[in-house]
Amino acid sequence: MIEVKTKRLNLAHTWTISRNSSNFKNNVFVRIERDGIVGYGEAAPNVRYGEDHVKTTQRINEAKKIFEQNNLFHFAEIKDALEKTILDQSCAKAALDIALMDWIGKAFNLPLYKLWGLNPEKAPVTSFSIGIDTVEVIKQKVREAEAYPILKIKVGTDRDREIIKAVRSVTDKPIRVDANEGWKSKEEALEKIKWLKDQGVEFIEQPMPAEMLDETAWLRDRADMPIIADEAVKTAADIPKLAKAYDGINIKLMKSGGLQEALRMIGMAKSLGMKIMLGCMIESSVAISAAAHLAPFVDYADLDGNLLISNDPFSGVKVEKGKFVFNDKPGLGVEGKF
Repeated sequence: MIEVKTKRLNLAHTWTISRNSSNFKNNVFVRIERDGIVGYGEAAPNVRYGEDHVKTTQRINEAKKIFEQNNLFHFAEIKDALEKTILDQSCAKAALDIALMDWIGKAFNLPLYKLWGLNPEKAPVTSFSIGIDTVEVIKQKVREAEAYPILKIKVGTDRDREIIKAVRSVTDKPIRVDANEGWKSKEEALEKIKWLKDQGVEFIEQPMPAEMLDETAWLRDRADMPIIADEAVKTAADIPKLAKAYDGINIKLMKSGGLQEALRMIGMAKSLGMKIMLGCMIESSVAISAAAHLAPFVDYADLDGNLLISNDPFSGVKVEKGKFVFNDKPGLGVEGKF
C-alpha cells in the first residue's frame, strides 16, 4: 500500500546559504495506493533539524501500520497518530500527510484548493531565490531569473553588502532578504537592516538565531522593516511566543509536518495579526505543488525549490512570470515517474 523511494535532486547551481553548501539533495518520496487511487508525497530532510534521508525512510516505514489500520478518509485522526509516532523527522510526517491529502483530493475528484474553497487567482506571486556565491555568479543568476518579478537574496555572511550591490548592479526589481540566522548580534542586525532599507529591500527573514527571541524583539522595535520568522517557527504551537518579536512567519511543509498543520498555522497567525509566507526547502514539484494549493491563503510566497533543480521527476503546479498556474487535476495535480 505504501512505497518509499529516495531520489537525488541535482541543483542547477551550487546552493549556498549562511550555514552550508550543496550540489544535490536526497529527498524521500512516498506513494500511497488504496481502492485504485494513488497519492504522492515528498520529504526534504534538512540538517538544520537533524534530518536525513535514512532516518526519514525509517520513520515512514515505522508509520505504515497507521495507514493500514485506518480509513484514509479519517485523515485528521491519521494526522494525530503520525504526531505521536514520528517525533524527530518532521519531513517524514510531511511526506505522509501530503500523500494522504493527495489521495483525499483524488477520492473527491477535486484539486486541493477547491477542497479548501480557495480562489487560485488570490495566490501571491512567488519570489525566486538567489543563493550566496561570487559576485559574477550572483549577477549571472539574477539575469537567469529575469522572468521572476521578485527575488529573495540569501545573506548572513561578512559579504552581505557585496552580495546586495551585485544584485542591484543588474536589477532594480523588488528584493527580499534571508539571513538564515547568520547575524549573531542585535547591533550587527540593526546596522545591516538600516543599510538594506536603502537598497529597496521589502523585508528580512530570520536575521538572528532562532533562540534570540528577546534580541529580535529589540531589533523589531528599532528596524523600519518587517521581520519574518523562519527557523524560529515549525508548528502552530511556536507562533504565540513569536508575535512579540516578528511581524510574520514562514510556513514550510517540511517543518510543519504537512498540509494539515500548515492550515492550523495559517489560522493561528491570522488570529494574531501576523503576515504569512509560504516557503520551501529544495523540493520537487510534489511538495511545491502541495504548498502552492495553500497559497491563496497567504501574503507572500517563496515556492521555488523545484525551479532550482535540474532533474525534477514530477510536474504539477507551474510558475509563469512568478504566478502559479494550477491545472484542474484532482489532489495535488502532479504527474511523474515514481
